[in-house]
Amino acid sequence: MTALNALTVAAARDGLRAGEFTAAELTEACLTAIDAAGALNAVVHPTPDIARDHAAAADARLKDADAPALTGIPLGIKDLFCTRHVASQAGSRILEGFRPEYESTVTRQLWESGAVMLGKLNMDEFAMGSSNETSTYGPVTNPWRRGNDDTALTPGGSSGGSAAAVAADLCLAATGTDTGGSIRQPAAFVGITGLKPTYGRCSRWGIVAFASSLDQAGPMTKDVRDAAILLTAMAGHDPLDSTSADLAVPDFEAMLTGDIRGKVIGIPREYRMEGMPQEIEDLWTRGREMLADAGAEMRDITLPHTKYALPAYYVIAPAEASSNLARYDGVRYGHRARLGQGDGVTEMYEKTRAEGFGAEVKRRVMIGTYVLSAGFYDAYYNRARKVRTLIKRDFERVFDDGINAILTPATPSAAFELGRISDDPVEMYLNDVFTVTVNLAGLPGIAVPAGLDRQGLPLGLQLIGRPWEEGDLLNTAYALERAAGYVEKPAKWW
Repeated sequence: MTALNALTVAAARDGLRAGEFTAAELTEACLTAIDAAGALNAVVHPTPDIARDHAAAADARLKDADAPALTGIPLGIKDLFCTRHVASQAGSRILEGFRPEYESTVTRQLWESGAVMLGKLNMDEFAMGSSNETSTYGPVTNPWRRGNDDTALTPGGSSGGSAAAVAADLCLAATGTDTGGSIRQPAAFVGITGLKPTYGRCSRWGIVAFASSLDQAGPMTKDVRDAAILLTAMAGHDPLDSTSADLAVPDFEAMLTGDIRGKVIGIPREYRMEGMPQEIEDLWTRGREMLADAGAEMRDITLPHTKYALPAYYVIAPAEASSNLARYDGVRYGHRARLGQGDGVTEMYEKTRAEGFGAEVKRRVMIGTYVLSAGFYDAYYNRARKVRTLIKRDFERVFDDGINAILTPATPSAAFELGRISDDPVEMYLNDVFTVTVNLAGLPGIAVPAGLDRQGLPLGLQLIGRPWEEGDLLNTAYALERAAGYVEKPAKWW
């Protein structure tokens, strides 16, 4: 029998309803797995007491025929989501000791749907990173290894803790956030499914802000069906978030038929990057063949402004970060520096922010402040906003021409060694080359595991969908998932 913590959300839901096991038993299996996985450093604030209380309430609720789909399902929550009376640090020292008096809208909806909270998951500080090495808690280690090589690998970032926890069966699914690829890139690195919904599909209220026009919450799961189940619970209009879309949330799981006959899939020529590894190119080719065999029409398309996406993103995102992070000053909550004799409020701000923020966050805050300054606002920030508009128009044009979804690689490589490129921020930023356009255009995107490289590490493909058509995107991803037949799991070493 499959270990309870290794079940998918859908299988666990069915088992709970059939009385094969209880929510308490399922939760204990996950808590036991978490206790044994300290080497991964994925779970940074375990909440076993809350988990057991949630599980007991779920078992009582399961006796009701109308119990929601997530009743009794144990989840991990990225540390970026505020959770009432539970440490919510966004991976940063500056929020040390912060325990909110409120719950983020997404997590509140999950608890109302009956889900069980196992704890908070590691992440890059303030979601700034692509390798989960900027966290105040230390790096997360990918549960995958290269063959017999015991070199520690990155799980990707910023949702690296979520990715590792799902891949290692510490939880059945997890929440993530995606500002430039922070759900999709780590999902591809660990061989799970990661969905970034359309901007505005999920509320941002109660999620610590990085770049407000780009951030979006989404599910990280063991397969596409689970992503559909979780998104249905996470999505919805929220009057507390002015950017939240007032649109009905369909039953995304019910839309998974696997029938994509007649769908038109675009293949953008600009995503053939110079120096792309042959394994990534081969995987992309296999993805095209699998979708064609499933009945879709493949069509070459052009997204001409793609080459400007990365520089535009790394102007806009730091600019918004510098504004959002100005609130962290040590006055009302979080870390406050020890002051010397004669120090005033200005010194308190300076010392607190110098001690509380890590190097990558400081770098981006300084870049953001620079591009927003009076002498450079038009030269950098305004120009980047115009490029963003052009990128959005590229996608609108191809969708207007009948394209239903776009297929691309998810990452430019498989998972790399921890520490390998952390000293070169530009090289690290290149990990987002296939994902940032989706955030700039506000579109939905999903990473689906599709194979292994020659060293036995997972590789993923990305599908980009039309705005608000996550159901259609998930169905295309479901067809790709079934064709790829990916079932690999990391060999347990931790």
